[in-house]
Amino acid sequence: MNLWLRLIWLVLTAKRRGPIAMPHGLSSLLFRVWPHDCDVSVHMNNGRYLTLMDLGRTDIMLRSGLWREARRQGWTPIASAVTIRFRRELKPFQAFRLETRLLCWEDALVVMEQTFVIEGGPRDGQIAARALFKGGLYDRRQRRFVPIADLMQTIGLTAESPPPSPEVEAFLHADGKLKELG
Repeated sequence: MNLWLRLIWLVLTAKRRGPIAMPHGLSSLLFRVWPHDCDVSVHMNNGRYLTLMDLGRTDIMLRSGLWREARRQGWTPIASAVTIRFRRELKPFQAFRLETRLLCWEDALVVMEQTFVIEGGPRDGQIAARALFKGGLYDRRQRRFVPIADLMQTIGLTAESPPPSPEVEAFLHADGKLKELG
């Protein structure tokens, strides 16, 4: 239920947070670790990070204008790969910020960076976790991922992808090797 309340909050407050100019815009969402986010070690459960990352990506879609067109076309967001590095734990009631940004893209898939930043207290500004995400929008009618050029066109953009950083190249290489395994 927690995710549903956060999702409703995200949708209701999207206009107040203003538009995100793509492809270089940044989504920054403030959250707090609630007791039901925690595991038996009394810190935020690793699965909860991935769940909250969905909200960061949804925020970008909402505030860039892509969400409305995706719903109209029947496109659905699909995750292809994620890697995450945990650096510091997030304890109960700790405030944190989730920053989401587009790094690069090719064909029909994007790579995004999502960073959990501690808000307040003696660790203010420290990174709790950083993740790389690969995914796209899937057109169920055509049974294919929607080309990024088409997605950009729906929100009035034309842009070339920045070159992938060495970290992104390593992530994509590892994902390719796992894909080969089936």
